[in-house]
Amino acid sequence: MEKYIVKGGKPLKGEVYISGAKNSAVALLPATVLAKDICILENVPDISDIRKEIEILKEMGAKVRRISPSVLEIDTSTLDTTTVPMELGVKFRASYYFLGSLLSCYGKGSVPMPGGCDLGARPIDQHLKAFMALGAEYDLDDAMVNVSTNDLQGAHVFFDTISVGATINAMLAASMAKGTTILENVAKEPHVVDVANFLNTMGADIRGAGTDVIKIRGVEKMHGATYTVVPDQIEAGTFMVAAAATRGDVMIKNVIPEHLESITSKLRSTGAIVEEFDEAVHVIGVDEYNSTNIKTMPHPGFPTDLQSVMGVLLCLAKGTSIITESIWDSRFKYCDELNKMGASIKVEGRVAVFEGVDSLRPAPVKATDLRAGAALIVAALTTEGASEITEIQHVERGYVDIVKKIRALGGDIVKVDIPENDYLKKAY
Repeated sequence: MEKYIVKGGKPLKGEVYISGAKNSAVALLPATVLAKDICILENVPDISDIRKEIEILKEMGAKVRRISPSVLEIDTSTLDTTTVPMELGVKFRASYYFLGSLLSCYGKGSVPMPGGCDLGARPIDQHLKAFMALGAEYDLDDAMVNVSTNDLQGAHVFFDTISVGATINAMLAASMAKGTTILENVAKEPHVVDVANFLNTMGADIRGAGTDVIKIRGVEKMHGATYTVVPDQIEAGTFMVAAAATRGDVMIKNVIPEHLESITSKLRSTGAIVEEFDEAVHVIGVDEYNSTNIKTMPHPGFPTDLQSVMGVLLCLAKGTSIITESIWDSRFKYCDELNKMGASIKVEGRVAVFEGVDSLRPAPVKATDLRAGAALIVAALTTEGASEITEIQHVERGYVDIVKKIRALGGDIVKVDIPENDYLKKAY
């Protein structure tokens, strides 16, 4: 069993290069289905979710070649099925993006119900609402979602709730529908814009991504394209908080500062120093942090994917801080793990109250989900002593070379597959 051993107490210092956005890339790979051609995707993060999607594409008949660790060549002209294999698709949530692409391109598609991190219910009702508005039908059969249509027609869709997944799936489905589709109450996250830009590069006609209304004029055919994935907003935010929490000094490169405004604002409110440049942010930690309150919101609000990491800093801030989670209903499982490390956190439903402590202590903890795992790494980096983090497969779903990047900043972290007692005796 693999685990991380983290020996904290050292401030992170130096430069770190941010990889391509996980949340964008997992939608771009299914989008290549629409091309029936060769697409080249650059700055693709080499993470387990992407490797799973590559397996799916290959199982469906596509040809995928890794030109370099971050560049993929994908030929979907040889696709020979519209069914995503159960054993692969059930493993992660983003497999549902194949529904929109397959429906648009082939008029039908079958995908397992979404998996991924256990963050509570992950309904796809808004996805299905969009598909039905466009003229599709669906049924559920043995944990598979099956969609089909005789003819997709443009439609007016108003989403009941803001959903990144539903917004992207609707764009995929509508790209080759006849006529014009208008999507309202849509998600505005950077990866939504990235998917729209990629689709347009393939020949789609999508306008308004990043605003409240997206207009899609259906096209008859799309084609291959070369496209570069945007930098990962969440990875960048993770390293920003890690720099602050360890009282470090880190230049975070290959970022779009505008995507980071909410985390930059909250870090500054705690007292951390954040300097912005054209494609970089510089974070300098301070001796004492102020408490602050956070409410997760759809973009441009504070991202839910960063609340657990930010929670680590609030553990170390003076006074009382409150995090209100408005997106997922089971996102505070990491708080129990932080409490094992000496934090003082009380959770009631979707609200967590953080009472600042002088320091955290090392402890054996487990990653309950992807972002919780990142938070525990940051927490362990602040402690004096060695911590063990298990269930690290969650972390490696979303972070490229996280061990290597942290070590390059002076952090003491290793991945091991031996009993921690043996390792601790040998290493520490």
